[in-house]
Amino acid sequence: MTDATPASLAARVRDDEIRFHELEEHADADTAAAARRRLVSETADADVDVLGEYAFDAADAHGSNIENMIGAVQVPLGVAGPVSIDGGALDGERYLPLATTEGALVASINRGCSVVNDAGGATARVTKSGMTRAPVFRVGDVAEAEALVAWVRDNEAALREAAESTTSHGELLDVTPYVVGNNVYLRFRYDTKDAMGMNMATIATREACDVIEAETDAALVALSGNLCSDKKPAAINAVEGRGRSVSADVEVPREVVEERLHTTPEAITEINTRKNLVGSAKAGGLGFNAHVANAVAAMFLATGQDEAQVVEGANAITTAEATPEGDLYLSVSLASLEVGTVGGGTKLPTQAAGLDVLGVRGGGDPAGSNGDALAEAIAVGALAGELSLLAALGSRHLSSAHADLGR
Repeated sequence: MTDATPASLAARVRDDEIRFHELEEHADADTAAAARRRLVSETADADVDVLGEYAFDAADAHGSNIENMIGAVQVPLGVAGPVSIDGGALDGERYLPLATTEGALVASINRGCSVVNDAGGATARVTKSGMTRAPVFRVGDVAEAEALVAWVRDNEAALREAAESTTSHGELLDVTPYVVGNNVYLRFRYDTKDAMGMNMATIATREACDVIEAETDAALVALSGNLCSDKKPAAINAVEGRGRSVSADVEVPREVVEERLHTTPEAITEINTRKNLVGSAKAGGLGFNAHVANAVAAMFLATGQDEAQVVEGANAITTAEATPEGDLYLSVSLASLEVGTVGGGTKLPTQAAGLDVLGVRGGGDPAGSNGDALAEAIAVGALAGELSLLAALGSRHLSSAHADLGR
């Protein structure tokens, strides 16, 4: 194994002696990745050497974060702020790490952070939390469906015991049934502490499903019945929440709006109503906001979150109103922000550094507090981004800003 080289490994794959995905069984992870780069380069006729420049231990990433690794893609990382945050779990000034290739994004959020600071800072709170998994069961008819629903309600303690036997951290909060003909969906919701918790919820739910099948006539069809709902636009997440539901707000004095943003509270309020609320409704949108996905995606990449869950993370509503005193009240509420500070991509060194910038890496004390703090930071980043973009639209500076900043 120690004598293997990228060239010799690549040759063995070409000769069908070993399989492409088995290279780590014959060499260390870095050598295996280099061998795959050789093979991919030959097949694609592409120079992929730059992908071999990375700052993490390939052996740590292999299996837990990636398969068939050939290297890494680098995304520029910037910071906005520092911004003052009054959160339930995060307090004080923080830089917000943002990984993106979109010119003007960091500058826009940074401007929003500066205005938020001039207004005395932003307030943020996590209002609900719980990671969900919703298996679907087949029953004979609606009478059997009703019987299963009744059984689940009478035996939630047994389901909790089974589910929690698989984890030392997760707690089953509740099970909500939904019936569609001879289909019964059971939406399990867990407190997963500082972990994002999707794998935890899946394994725990599997154990609970075994109890249901053993004690009832229901047959498990799929461990995920899409009522969870993971990595897909879904109204249930907008209404019931998934992961963490978090809100942030700020009240900006009129003079700050006029002097710093070159518009008025009334103009921002009207734009928000006509664009984010009415326009989104007409479009059939689930997110009633300007560009919350930008802040969510950039902070997800910077802190090692599951990037596909931006779909749910951007499920947000922005509100704006001119106060009786003539100032601007602005809020953003993210219904289903699925984040964690342990596990998954948070273990990679550059992503761990992003969490360190916020001061939220690892398990919190009490458990779950670091996950809450990360959610609050992302909500404030989204708030700053909404404020900046709405103001740019109000002052009609949007196109010139993007032109000046190279997009």
